[in-house]
Amino acid sequence: MATEIARIDVAPGDAEAFVAAAGQAVALFQGAPGCSAMRLQRSHEVEGRFWLIVEWQDVAAHEAFRASSAFAQWRGLVGPYFAAPPAVEHGLPTGVGF
Repeated sequence: MATEIARIDVAPGDAEAFVAAAGQAVALFQGAPGCSAMRLQRSHEVEGRFWLIVEWQDVAAHEAFRASSAFAQWRGLVGPYFAAPPAVEHGLPTGVGF
């Protein structure tokens, strides 16, 4: 399992439109091979900052999604609201936690 963690900063005044666009894109992630969960969280500390957290079977599944037409649709929906390109990292399980 690999967790995609993307920090997305949205242009001032566009937060609600971004959330609505991301909501329209949920089905794109649901239909992506190897995707088991997706959620969007809003930062409490930084206005206009969001965290996209997506659970993938592995990094290869995320890379395949990025090469798909579904990813182009995702970016078409939410991209106009980005203040800057998202910062994306992958988290891999360590076995520590409960």
